[in-house]
Amino acid sequence: MRFVIQRVSHAKVTIEGEVHGSIDGGYMVLIGIEESDNSLIASKMVDKMLKLRIFEDENGKTNLSLTDVGGSLLLISQFTLYADAAKCNRPSFIRAGKPDMAAPLYEEIIKMCRDRGFKTETGIFGADMKVELLNDGPFTVILDSKELFKNI
Repeated sequence: MRFVIQRVSHAKVTIEGEVHGSIDGGYMVLIGIEESDNSLIASKMVDKMLKLRIFEDENGKTNLSLTDVGGSLLLISQFTLYADAAKCNRPSFIRAGKPDMAAPLYEEIIKMCRDRGFKTETGIFGADMKVELLNDGPFTVILDSKELFKNI
């Protein structure tokens, strides 16, 4: 599982010309799900993301978490995070989770964030989405479960 987390001043996702999700301040997160991912990995990734201290404190140090600043989440499914272009110029997406397993896991991630009390907006799994954001910093962090949780 991969999360590309961007600290944003605001972000929104538009689907078929209509704003589907919008946040002021917080994280816009691209979520890539691999075929081998499961609920345990998703839970650990969500916990790690929510505990990240990447907002500035009164001294300008990145010391505050999403909770500390009252931030929101915009979660976007993004199978292309598993693009493999090593062998040719047309990427392969064979490592990306198939929709029948990835879509429910994406929904589970959304529920986990909401259950932890975060305002959570979303895109729609598999939809053609237009995402707009103002990256604050810019500040982007990539979490990869294969690197973070090698023993799972």
